[in-house]
Amino acid sequence: MATPPRIIDQWGNPISTTDLEDEFAAPTLGGIHSVWQETIVSGLTPHALAEVLRQAARGYPDRFFSLATDMEERDLHYAAVLGTRKRALTGITPLVVAASNSAEDEKIAEAVREMIGQPEFVDDYLTDLLDALGKGYSVVETIWDRSAKEWWPKRYEWRDQRHFVIDQRDGRTLRLKDSSIEGVDLPPFKFSIHRPKLMSGLPIRAGLARLAAWAFLYKSYTLKDWMAFLEVYGMPLRVGRYSRNAKDAEKRVLLTAVRNISSDAAAIIPKEMEIEFIEAKGGTGNAVFSAKAEYLDRQISKGVLGQTMTTDDGSSLGQAAVHENVRHDIARADARQTAVTANRDLIRPFVDLNFGPRDKYPTMVIPITENEDIKALVEAVQALVPLGLEVSMSKVRERIGFEEPDDDEKLLKTVVPGTALPKPEEPPAPEKNNPLKPRDSAQARVQPCAHCGGFHAVAADQRPELEALADDALSEWETDLEPLVKPLQRLFETSKSYAQLEAGLDDLIAKMDAGPLADRLAKLQMKARGLGDIGDGRS
Repeated sequence: MATPPRIIDQWGNPISTTDLEDEFAAPTLGGIHSVWQETIVSGLTPHALAEVLRQAARGYPDRFFSLATDMEERDLHYAAVLGTRKRALTGITPLVVAASNSAEDEKIAEAVREMIGQPEFVDDYLTDLLDALGKGYSVVETIWDRSAKEWWPKRYEWRDQRHFVIDQRDGRTLRLKDSSIEGVDLPPFKFSIHRPKLMSGLPIRAGLARLAAWAFLYKSYTLKDWMAFLEVYGMPLRVGRYSRNAKDAEKRVLLTAVRNISSDAAAIIPKEMEIEFIEAKGGTGNAVFSAKAEYLDRQISKGVLGQTMTTDDGSSLGQAAVHENVRHDIARADARQTAVTANRDLIRPFVDLNFGPRDKYPTMVIPITENEDIKALVEAVQALVPLGLEVSMSKVRERIGFEEPDDDEKLLKTVVPGTALPKPEEPPAPEKNNPLKPRDSAQARVQPCAHCGGFHAVAADQRPELEALADDALSEWETDLEPLVKPLQRLFETSKSYAQLEAGLDDLIAKMDAGPLADRLAKLQMKARGLGDIGDGRS
């Protein structure tokens, strides 16, 4: 019996497959692996925030992770821009490149494509890996399944960063928390740990939540002050007036009425009393708070997306198309780094478990392409190709977004004016006894195409006789109608009032010459009658 291949992990250590189907870092009802956490934003001060960031930088980031979660829950703008940066990757279908052109490598690549084609790969795996953008790193546990003949990811579970400890020697290695100080080593082939390279140094100091924390705190103070300002200056001041001889009971009735107007918007008072509304003066302060909040939002946008054009400035569509959502260099870096994590921690274990260790592995790629200026591309091709530039049609199709047409598809074509026209098929010889058949019936006639703007050839004998007669009748319609239209046009030009125009209509018919039109219609009627007789077989 053949010995199964010896499986080693990414670092060359042998692994055991007995525990791959079990959860290793599952949460517990209580203790250090509890999923419940307390918020730390309520009552947060600059001094407290500085202490939270200081503890995280020393390798104790549990309170920082709670802060990062609170920021995504409470700050609408930070949640929006961070979500936009994540969706810039999760909205793209990943590609898999085979290790080589061999049949075996293509087979392995196809198996990987099937694995990452499952909805949970993007919705669970990639989305949870990108939680590292805000917090510095993210951990996803793969629960494998061997019920079939192949190892297959049954599900992906995001693990709370607070359940792990950071190695105090290198500041990078993660271990699962337990009763000891150093924690428990993570088994191979089970965990995908994503550490985006947002800055050099410790991963825990590179999270975007650390970058945006101070703007978040300052904006929270701004919003609190803004709300207090609106309570004073945003509503009119209510003043109740009573007479000098009013009794204390009457004064209490008036005070109660003034207070009820604020909450109930209704009150009753004696007829002798009066309530006056005085508009608050202080609208300039409203703009100060608004400007400060918008400034802080713009700084958060710059830090997360690399630009503010599509989120804050309300710029034109043309500008937004250039700087759409996430800046492209940032999106490409995120895609490249996320793919490195997936290739190392998921795709290689999948290949090793099912096909054995290999020298080269298939590679997953998240393609990030910039928006193509189609108009500029077409204008460049139109200008340079006539000068001798050779351009690949397939490359142009790819950049425009058009696929290669199938053989049986109907194609849009145009014939450029001035080019050689296709020769028509040889028509049958004209009938000798048909005097109405034109002599040049075998010649092609060029007609403009109303759809493509070019020209196409139509053989004269291929056109119905009545259609040719109609074209002949309409060829000189302006000349035929001119004797009738000109007197009417002259009357409109010379009339200075409606009454004068109405009076001139009476003798207008006498000035119209219908003779040429009647003569032409008579000739056309004779030709049409002759065509009808021939079509019926009468001589």
